[in-house]
Amino acid sequence: MRSAATLPVSATIDDQLGKQSSLFWRRLTSWPRWREVAMVAGFVVIALTYIPIVWLAVMSFSERPLSGIPYPLTLANYATLWEDSQWAEPLLKSTLLGLVVGLGCMVMATAVGRAIPRLRQPGGIILVAMLPLFVPGLTMGAALFIFFRSLLGLRLGMWSIFIAHMVWALPFALLLVLVIATRFDHRLLEAAEDLGAKPWRRFWDIEFPILRPGIIGAGIFGFLLSFNELLRSIFLRGSETTMPIYNWTMTASHQSQVPIIFSLATIMLAVTLPVMGLFFWLLFNKLDKS
Repeated sequence: MRSAATLPVSATIDDQLGKQSSLFWRRLTSWPRWREVAMVAGFVVIALTYIPIVWLAVMSFSERPLSGIPYPLTLANYATLWEDSQWAEPLLKSTLLGLVVGLGCMVMATAVGRAIPRLRQPGGIILVAMLPLFVPGLTMGAALFIFFRSLLGLRLGMWSIFIAHMVWALPFALLLVLVIATRFDHRLLEAAEDLGAKPWRRFWDIEFPILRPGIIGAGIFGFLLSFNELLRSIFLRGSETTMPIYNWTMTASHQSQVPIIFSLATIMLAVTLPVMGLFFWLLFNKLDKS
């Protein structure tokens, strides 16, 4: 073995830097106040996330929501929203589209998510599947518009919005399924096969109960991402109007419609946030038990 004197200078410096870095992190983690600092930072992030949402809900009951003053409170905005039926059709389209996208995400994410852990080198497939997460919405929308409209000469509509939403939502859905599929013990399937169980029976009795939280989460994420998607929908809408496009159009063109948008957004938040909270509670509760 070579002595420390015969080691290259760069190796000695790297070793010293590594020891200093390790010592720094040890001192940081042993600092008695770091947990309090982390808790304060966490509460700040949570406050910045939820206070604007709560304030939006409060201002939806304000007589003058654009002023930023909550008082006097009134239900006039919700009454106007109920009387105005222009938002009903976009809401119905977005709901139906979200359900179809959610169902498609459940099926495709389950099929792909079950296959990836069985590959010898799944890294490349996962990378290709996850790349749409890092493509900006405007870029993807413009690219799909050029491909469908300019290159293929197709007429845009709900079908093109559906494809754009699937491209956006499927990677999220796949991640949820992979989180559970990578923990699955495939020896259970081999044992069931040895006992004579058919492929469908092996999936339904063994895989599906274990993958169920991820599959349901894939559907919920697909629905919510589709229901709230705007950037890609603008390029691929054709003459169709979804709920996010309607909200954006009304907010941008008619200032008098903003109070109605506040009320409508509050109603949608009151539905989507509890659904997401329930899903994550069920998911992590299931993972903890397993």
